[in-house]
Amino acid sequence: MTDLRMGEEMAAPARMAGLLPRSETPIVPKNSIAGRALVAVIAIMTFLASLTAGAVVLVLASASEWQSDVSREITIQVRPVRGRDIEAEVVRAVEAARALPGIGEVRAYSKEQSAALLEPWLGTGMVLDDLPVPRIVVVRLVPGGSADLAQLRRVLTDRVAGASLDDHRAWIDRMRAMAQTSVLGGIGILLLMLAATTLSVAFATRGAMAANRPIVEVLHFIGAKDGFIASQFQRHFLVLGLEGGAIGGGAAMLLFALAGLFGNWGRGTAGGDQLSALFGSFAIGIEGYVAVAVQIVLIAVVTAVTSRRTVNRTLKAVE
Repeated sequence: MTDLRMGEEMAAPARMAGLLPRSETPIVPKNSIAGRALVAVIAIMTFLASLTAGAVVLVLASASEWQSDVSREITIQVRPVRGRDIEAEVVRAVEAARALPGIGEVRAYSKEQSAALLEPWLGTGMVLDDLPVPRIVVVRLVPGGSADLAQLRRVLTDRVAGASLDDHRAWIDRMRAMAQTSVLGGIGILLLMLAATTLSVAFATRGAMAANRPIVEVLHFIGAKDGFIASQFQRHFLVLGLEGGAIGGGAAMLLFALAGLFGNWGRGTAGGDQLSALFGSFAIGIEGYVAVAVQIVLIAVVTAVTSRRTVNRTLKAVE
């Protein structure tokens, strides 16, 4: 009787193993309602994260282009001074700028052109003859050259009445600060997306373990290690993460491609030119698409790692 009982106990795991899913059937069902919901959540998170990354790339590219354009150009303002001929002062300012090494093109705006610069703020049709509207002289620097702007400022102060030099340093600093703020904001949003994805995966993993608790108990009974059980859940959620990330990231790539296409079509119109001045051609370039692809992989890895850690913690709590 004792030998018979021992034989039955030894055969019990084999009979239980027969009740388990075959090797071609995964422990965690692939097409469950919870799995499809998690794929949708991951797709939405990846889509929003990809939009954020693409927007940061666009802002950085535009800010770099703005800084490059502004840094190659300086402005001389010649204000009217009582008792002085402003036309002669403008001529002296142009001559002083052209005499400085490292200076390329020098262009003096006429009285009408200088007044036209105020139209966006004052409107058209206003008579500005009685207003002390300064005259503008635009100076472009030679690319790669090093003009001595301090010397030019001293020369203008000594020779030209009412002249001042603006090297646009304040605008460059503002653009740099704006770009840095955009990067920090994008990183913050991406971290929030990853945190939300991690929480969603953790809840989904606990739900999957609760739904498959009998299978997990049988696996423990026949001697399966925690690492084997965790690897099954990790593989399942890695596939879900890749699927959701590919859907969300692919949608974001398609949106940026369409935005770049429509941006090219809109060139030449007032609205299209304004958008182009702010964001360029809406083309995120190869760097942007690589960033989106990296996010897809990152989301999948975070999903798999979170699932494995959640399973391990749950199994230790059960033990």
